[in-house]
Amino acid sequence: MVKRTVSMQVLLLILGGILVPASAQVCSLLGQPAFPSLSAERDINIGAIFSIHRNALLKMHNYTSKPDPTTCASLNLREFKFAQTLIFAIEEINNSTQLLPGLSLGYKIYDSCRSFTQTILSGMALMNGYEETLSDTSCFRPPAVHAIVGDSASSSTIGLASVVGPFSLPVISHFATCACLSDRKRYPSFFRTISSDYYQSRALAQLVKNLGWTWVGTVRSRNDYGNNGIAAFEEAAKEEGVCIEYSEAILNNDPQEQFLKTLEVIKKGTARVVLAFIALGDFLPLLKVILQHNITGIQWVGSESWITSQTLAETKEYSFLSGAVGFAIANAKIMGLREFLVNVHPYKEPTNELLKEFWEIVFQCSFNSIGSGCTGSERLAELQNEYTDVSELRIANKVYTAVYAIAYTLHNILKEFRTSTNSSKIGWPIPQMVLKYMRDVRFTVKTGEEIFFDESGDPVARYDLVNWQSAEDGSMRFELVGLYDSSLPSEHLQVNQEHILWAEKSGQLPVSVCSEICPPGTRKAVQKGRPVCCYDCIPCAEGEISNGTDSSDCFPCDLEYWSNESKDRCVLKVVEFLSYTEIMGMVFCIFSFIGVLLTAMVYILFYLQKETCIVRANNSELSFLLLFSLSLCFLCSLTFIGRPTELSCMLRHTTFGITFVLCISCVLGKTIVVLMAFKATLPGSNVMKWFGPAQQRLSVVSLTLMQVIICVLWLTISPPFPYMNLSYYREKIILECNLGSAIGFWAVLGYTGMLSVMCFLLAFLARKLPDNFNEAKFITFSMLIFCAVWLTFIPAYVSSPGKFTVAVQIFAILASSFGLLFCIFAPKCYIILLKPEKNTKKEMMRK
Repeated sequence: MVKRTVSMQVLLLILGGILVPASAQVCSLLGQPAFPSLSAERDINIGAIFSIHRNALLKMHNYTSKPDPTTCASLNLREFKFAQTLIFAIEEINNSTQLLPGLSLGYKIYDSCRSFTQTILSGMALMNGYEETLSDTSCFRPPAVHAIVGDSASSSTIGLASVVGPFSLPVISHFATCACLSDRKRYPSFFRTISSDYYQSRALAQLVKNLGWTWVGTVRSRNDYGNNGIAAFEEAAKEEGVCIEYSEAILNNDPQEQFLKTLEVIKKGTARVVLAFIALGDFLPLLKVILQHNITGIQWVGSESWITSQTLAETKEYSFLSGAVGFAIANAKIMGLREFLVNVHPYKEPTNELLKEFWEIVFQCSFNSIGSGCTGSERLAELQNEYTDVSELRIANKVYTAVYAIAYTLHNILKEFRTSTNSSKIGWPIPQMVLKYMRDVRFTVKTGEEIFFDESGDPVARYDLVNWQSAEDGSMRFELVGLYDSSLPSEHLQVNQEHILWAEKSGQLPVSVCSEICPPGTRKAVQKGRPVCCYDCIPCAEGEISNGTDSSDCFPCDLEYWSNESKDRCVLKVVEFLSYTEIMGMVFCIFSFIGVLLTAMVYILFYLQKETCIVRANNSELSFLLLFSLSLCFLCSLTFIGRPTELSCMLRHTTFGITFVLCISCVLGKTIVVLMAFKATLPGSNVMKWFGPAQQRLSVVSLTLMQVIICVLWLTISPPFPYMNLSYYREKIILECNLGSAIGFWAVLGYTGMLSVMCFLLAFLARKLPDNFNEAKFITFSMLIFCAVWLTFIPAYVSSPGKFTVAVQIFAILASSFGLLFCIFAPKCYIILLKPEKNTKKEMMRK
């Protein structure tokens, strides 16, 4: 009770300019009470505040006399239509037997004149009434209204909700979309039937991204509506990867220079798309400046405040707005509303000056004029203007819904009163109770829309995506081209681009980007000091790809893949190995077959001349075995050519090791035969019996068998296997034979080398023995070549990359094989073919 008295005294201070002592019995209002523009008081009253006039005329006060009431100018037909829609909804409810039976709703409608001050003053009047005197009993009466509908502007609604919030008086707005009003701590009694700008801003960001526009300019109202809306859009746009080139703020009462400055920014900007998150009243002055300077080619994106404005659409001079897209509140049809609107007449309320002013505005007449005066016989039904047009009832439907939200809340309260008291006696609800029940109200209006509020007082966000297209008469019509519904589980935004007509009546989607789209195979590199949407396209590095446009990064291919030339696809790496089809492989094959052919020719020659002295010398059996082993050496090089397989990997190293040991064993046997033969010529020596043909065969078999054992152990413990080497080259795979056990490989090679060195040393010792045809010196030279080849093979083998490793090994095999063939058998073939006279025992024994 004390708090209520104190609050009432504060209100009187604001309204009347004086604080009355608490002990006073009667308070008198010194100022003038604020009366509603339209009213009809009944059982329960609803308050409303609309910007019925566009401007409040400012006056200078000298503070020496009571200020005159604020004068408003420029009637706003759309806001007047909102007020009449509220009255229509109330009358419809009063005529209903289902909703609030036995009770009638009244209304008190105030005009805020788009003035923050007038909105606050109207809100205070709706809370306290407009009686000129107040007594102690005034605090016990019910409030003047049980809820307030309004205001249209976000800034004035913020002020209104701040003032009435502490008194728990519900405020339900039809057009205040600022996301800041969802703050329950600051505005505990605020509700709205229109969606919050939080959703609209996110929807606009998704729309811009969906249409491929990543570089946009913005123009906003310099108030809560514009500032908060653009702030939410910028946050959502950043998440979507959209950049803002510039952001301009204007108000309708700004000087002309400010609008010219904004226009210059738009002209100099490179963005072809401009988002106008701006109130209609603030947008009109800018449009006039744009019209004067004949600026065209801009793709406009609009907020719900102006995107369905009939005033703009019907003004043919604003045809440069053709192609504009934006989100509008979902349209609706309200049955019977037009009949109600056209039945408004000033003679029904002769004392109401607002109705007279409305009549004079729409019919361009005057009740005070005689010549062109208003007769009252004019018919609104014959007019076609923003007031009588019911094709676009997007915001009017929100007024209609707000009234029904209040009515259903009151109905639920009174229904519970009757149930709890088991009596038909009606109790009067208090604002706190109305606020509590409004939070849980849920109903379906005649348009089929289900209405309820979330914990922030917001409804489900639903928007129509509309596109401005030219009509036959040169005006604009609104074409539905999509929708946004936050209640959908996914894909909130749906756009039908095929039906959209873009700026300058073009059917082609405008492009608005800071940088051209980076094609596949490149990545974006942000330009220093510029937004992330301004970038250069950098080709992907080798082995990396980007298979989409505008990729932020290039992605490396898997190990077995490599990037193609355009860097947009990973392809299998080239698998490299020494094949029969390439030139190097062919050359090695040719030399291998040449070696085999030469060896066979020598073999045939020796076989034909097997009875001659030069063939029989040094054991012809070893010579034939040596030629056979050399053939195998030439042929084993072929196992190193071709695609490595498990079998070829095991064969190439083992056949190489065994055939070369067999070859060296034969050479070693021949070397020992030379030494033994010389020793046998000495008197009393029978050394040849210790190294006869049987012992020679046994030595060859024994030495070769050792190599066979090494190879078997190698293949048993850790055999060679085909291996894809991915580390040597990044762009290709080296298919090679992994040694399996390096010890096994070097054991085979080491054993072969040991026999070679031993053979070389023995042949070197026998090189100067007194014999006309001393084979030891030819063996020495052949072993010198053999050892030199394989000593140089080791560093070349270790350091050669890829298939060249195999090529080095094949070269070493062929070179050493040809060395043995030529050095040992060429001199004998020379004598057999060209010097047959020396192929006699006498010549062989001659010193």
